[in-house]
Amino acid sequence: MGGSWFGEGILTGSEKETMQFLNDRLASYLEKVRQLEQENASLESRIREWCEQQVPYLCPDYQSYFRTIEELQKKTLCTKAENARLVVQIDNAKLAADDFRTKYEVEVSMRQLVESDMNGLRRILDDLTLCKADLEAQVESLKEELLCLKKNHEEEVNSLRCQLGDRLNVEVDAAPPVDLNRVLDEMRCQYETLVENNRRDAEEWFNTQTEELNQQVVSSSEQLQTCQAEIIELRRTVNALEIELQAQQSMRNALESTLAETEARYSSQLAQMQCMITNVESQLAVLS
Repeated sequence: MGGSWFGEGILTGSEKETMQFLNDRLASYLEKVRQLEQENASLESRIREWCEQQVPYLCPDYQSYFRTIEELQKKTLCTKAENARLVVQIDNAKLAADDFRTKYEVEVSMRQLVESDMNGLRRILDDLTLCKADLEAQVESLKEELLCLKKNHEEEVNSLRCQLGDRLNVEVDAAPPVDLNRVLDEMRCQYETLVENNRRDAEEWFNTQTEELNQQVVSSSEQLQTCQAEIIELRRTVNALEIELQAQQSMRNALESTLAETEARYSSQLAQMQCMITNVESQLAVLS
């Protein structure tokens, strides 16, 4: 206060006013500094309290997500390999089914050809049977005709003997006597020889025809039996091929069903994995 009074004693009036103005401004500045210090202290205290109340932030561990993603990627690769293997098996089953279908069609065609041959052989056998019956009827007719000729011959000979008698002698001028019995015997011998030759020729022809027919019948029977055996074998082959074809088709259907189920299951898993990857990427984007 003494210094201030001394200064006021030596200063002019305008200088006093200036000093008073400066003192007021300094006091105002100091007051503002004090207020700011108080406010800063209050803010520091509030910040400290807020930090003490907050839970310390820890960066989340994404290693489990990465391991899950890696496992899903491995499963996806395995699924793709399994799908490729199933596709190859389906293609092989289709090729095998086509091969069996081709074999089945060939066997059916062969069976039809053999059945056609058998029908032709049956017709030939029927014709041969009818021909044999006709020949047998002709032989019986020839035998009856031969017996009839023999009977007529005997009747004619007996009639001539009755007409001429045993003592008849015919004399011709300047001509030797003729023995009618000898002449008749010779005629009878010649006629019997002719009839016997005709009978023998007819029997030989009949035997020859019968032998040929028998051989043809035997051959036809053997061919028929062979064809029947072939048809039985072809039917067995066709049945086996049909069973194999049905098995291949069943396996193909099962593989296609398994492939569809596998694709649907792994499509769902891939969708879930994609959703997880999207969530992880969004969380990483928020953190960055």
